[in-house]
Amino acid sequence: MDAPGVPAARPLRAWQNAALEKYFDPERDEPADYLVTATPGAGKTTFALALARRLLDTRRVDRVVVVAPTDHLRTQWAEAAHRAGIELDPTMTNAVGPVRPDMKGYVTTYAQVAGHPMLHRARATAKRSLVVMDEIHHAGDGLSWGDAVFEAFGDARRRLSLTGTPFRTKADERIPFVAYVEDDSVESEGGLRSVADFTYGYKDALADGVVRPVVFAAYTGVSRWRNSAGEVVAASLTDATTKSVESLAWKTALDPRGDWVPHVVAAMDERLNHLREHGMHDAAGLVLASDQEDARAYAKIVQRVTGEKPALILSDDPKASQKISEFAESDQRFVVCVRMISEGVDVPRAACLAWMTSYRTPLFFAQAVGRVVRSRAPGESATVFLPAVRPLLALAAEMESDRNHVIPPPPSVSSEEVDEGGLDLLPAPEREAGEKKEYEALEAQAEFAHVLHGGKALTGGDLPPVSVEEEDFLGLPGLLSPEQTAALLAQRDAEIRKRTARPVEEAEPAGGAVPAEPEPEDATWHTAALLRKEIHGLVGRVAAGRAMPHASVYSTLRTAVPGPPSASASVDVLRRRRDHLLSMV
Repeated sequence: MDAPGVPAARPLRAWQNAALEKYFDPERDEPADYLVTATPGAGKTTFALALARRLLDTRRVDRVVVVAPTDHLRTQWAEAAHRAGIELDPTMTNAVGPVRPDMKGYVTTYAQVAGHPMLHRARATAKRSLVVMDEIHHAGDGLSWGDAVFEAFGDARRRLSLTGTPFRTKADERIPFVAYVEDDSVESEGGLRSVADFTYGYKDALADGVVRPVVFAAYTGVSRWRNSAGEVVAASLTDATTKSVESLAWKTALDPRGDWVPHVVAAMDERLNHLREHGMHDAAGLVLASDQEDARAYAKIVQRVTGEKPALILSDDPKASQKISEFAESDQRFVVCVRMISEGVDVPRAACLAWMTSYRTPLFFAQAVGRVVRSRAPGESATVFLPAVRPLLALAAEMESDRNHVIPPPPSVSSEEVDEGGLDLLPAPEREAGEKKEYEALEAQAEFAHVLHGGKALTGGDLPPVSVEEEDFLGLPGLLSPEQTAALLAQRDAEIRKRTARPVEEAEPAGGAVPAEPEPEDATWHTAALLRKEIHGLVGRVAAGRAMPHASVYSTLRTAVPGPPSASASVDVLRRRRDHLLSMV
C-alpha cells in the first residue's frame, strides 16, 4: 500500500519486474553496480525509479542522484520521480553546496559532474546514495567525463547504469562501473564488449508490445553538384561509386534548395494524414536536421508543402525544453529539430521520423529511431524516411539483429564536441575535403527506392497496385505485408512528385503577350494541404460533440462523400468533405 501523500506507482512491465527480481536475488549479494540495457522506449526511467523507491523504502539508501546527458532530461527525470513519490531537485548548480533537506536527492548532468567532481563526491557520500547514470555511454573515458564520474561516484553506496543500446569499446577507453569481456568479433579489432546485468532488446520489446514495429522507407534520387574544377557531377544515392561521391550525393540531397527534401516531407505528410485518419489522431512527425541553418530552411519547406507551420526546436534556444514539452502535449503535426529530440526525450505521439541529416553513428541512429517507437496502443506503427545510402541502410538492417553498437569517441574533448556526443557528419578526411574544396550543390531529385524488411529491399515493383481498402490497413502489423507497403509507397510516389514540384517563374513573352493563367491543378497541393488540416480539425469537433471515435467520423465521412483517403483525394472531394463536416457540427 502506498504511503500517505505518495502518488500511486504505475504498474511495472514484465521486464521491469524481472530486472528488479534479479537485482534483489536472495541467492547473491545485492550489487554495488548494476547495468541495464533496454531498447529506447522500453521504460528505463520507470524501472530506475521503481528500484530507487524500493531502496529508499527499505532504508538501504537515503539519497538518489541522477546523472543525465542534457539539461532537458534533468526536468524530465525530476517530473517522473515526483510521480513515483521521490522529490529530486533538477535545478542544483555547482555553485550550490548541500542538497536541500526537503529533497531526496537531485538531478545533474555529466558536464556538471566533470566541472566539479569533488562537489558531487561530497554530496553522494554525505548520505548512503544510489547514483543513477542515464545513458552511461556518455561517461566513456574518451569524452573526458569518465575520470570525473569515477572520481565523483566511486565511493557511492550503489550505482545503477542505464543505456538504450549495448556497446563495444576499445581496451583503453573503459567506461567506469561497467563490466567487460574480451570481444573477438571481427569489427571489434581486439576490443571489449560490455556485459549488462539485464538486457531487454528491441525484438523482446516488439514481441511484448512495448514498442511499435518500424518500417524504414528509403528514398533515392539523382544529385548534381559542381566540383572544384567546375565540372558538373551527377550521382544517384544508391549507385554512388565511392564513399566520397556517396557523401557528396548525400549532402546535395539534403540541400534545402533541391527537390529531395520537399519530396520526402510530402511523403511523411501523407503518412501522418493516414495515421490520423485511422485511429492515431494525434500522430506527429520529427524532421531531424544536421545544423540550425538547415533546420530553419526545413521548417519553411514543411510549411510550404503541408500548409502548416512546424515547431522549430534549436539547441541554443533557452526555451527549447519548454517547446519540447509543449509539442509533446499539443496536436501540432511536425517538429524540426537539431539533436534536441533524440536521446531520452519522450514524445509518445511521434510516429514518423525524416532523417534529413548526415549523422551516421550507430548509437545516434538507434536513439533517434527510438523517439518514434514508443507504443501506446495495439496496432500503432512507426515509419522512418531516410536517404538510400549504404551507411544508413546498414544501420537500419542492424537494428533488426539487435546487435551491440560501437561508440566512437570524438577527436578532442572541448565542451562543444563533448555536447555533440561524438557525432560526426562525415568521416574526417571526407569532411575536410568537402570544406576545403569548392563545392556547389545544384539540384537533387527524389524517388521512392524500397522498404527495408528482414534485411531485404522490397521495391513493390513486381506486385499489383494496392487497393483503397488495403491502404486503410497500412502499418497495422499482420494486415498489410511489407511487400504491399512497398507497393503502396511506390504507387503514391508520382503523385507526391507532382505535389511538390516548384512553380517555374516564366519570363514575360516577347511582344508583351500576357501569359496564360495557370491551370488550377498547378497549385492545388497548397490548397489541398489547407483543406486536409481544416478537415482534421472539424473531425475533432464532430467526434467530441457526438462522442464518436475519430476513426468512426472518418468512416462516416468517406461513406457520405466517396473517394480516396484524404491524403490522395482531389481538392473538389476535400471541399465537399469539408462542407459535409460543417453541416454535422
